Amino acid sequence: MKYLIILFSSILLFLSCVENKDAKTKKQDLNAQLIVDKAIDISCQGNCDQATIKFTFRDRIYKSKRYNGDFLLERFKNDSLDVIHDVLSNSGLKRYKNDSLIVVPDSIAINIGDGVNSVHYFAQLPYGLNSSAVHKKLLGEDIIKEQTYYEIEVTFSEEGGGTDYDDRFVYWIHKENFSLDYLAYKYATNGGGIRFREAYNIRTVEGIRFVDYNNFKPLSLEIKLEDLDKLFEKGELNLLSKIETENVEVEIL
Repeated sequence: MKYLIILFSSILLFLSCVENKDAKTKKQDLNAQLIVDKAIDISCQGNCDQATIKFTFRDRIYKSKRYNGDFLLERFKNDSLDVIHDVLSNSGLKRYKNDSLIVVPDSIAINIGDGVNSVHYFAQLPYGLNSSAVHKKLLGEDIIKEQTYYEIEVTFSEEGGGTDYDDRFVYWIHKENFSLDYLAYKYATNGGGIRFREAYNIRTVEGIRFVDYNNFKPLSLEIKLEDLDKLFEKGELNLLSKIETENVEVEIL
């Protein structure tokens, strides 16, 4: 009987070690890169790398074209007299006024390029999170509206990270369907600020997922980004604006 007890205890110990090892392996395999890869796959269906996308945002028309590693990001602004057309590509920024190329000082060109890139970046998330300048870290898991999410931190290298490379983002990616439903970010420009966004009006155009956002602002800049989801759940964030992309058109190349 004594030997049976020892044998039984040994089996339990062995099984426990196996379970712990399996759990540890799964935890190691489940990293931020794999989660983001899955989110991009689900959101893009393989089409984001070879598509022309056009949409309207705050009375301006935006158009992007990506194919074989080349990209073209455009913005069209109409006023009473002129059409201003900004083009950001692999070779840099160009600005046109009524189809005529105009010279733009470097300092202004950087701000124009950042403005064009920023709108396209948010409109096509999570595509873009695999840029070479992006650093991703799995912070853990969290629950928002009774749904479980992976909490991913994103920071940027100075080289290739743009003028706002010191901005910090947190993305909440659904644990089951890998949709990017919430995000938060802290920025330093214009005095700095913190925002939390909730995706809504989710739709798919030619296999690519698009969303609009409720854009929230906390009362204090001392709040940690990863805690904003808790304040959101409590209704302690102020709705600042709505981020809406309208008239979305997609052509797969």
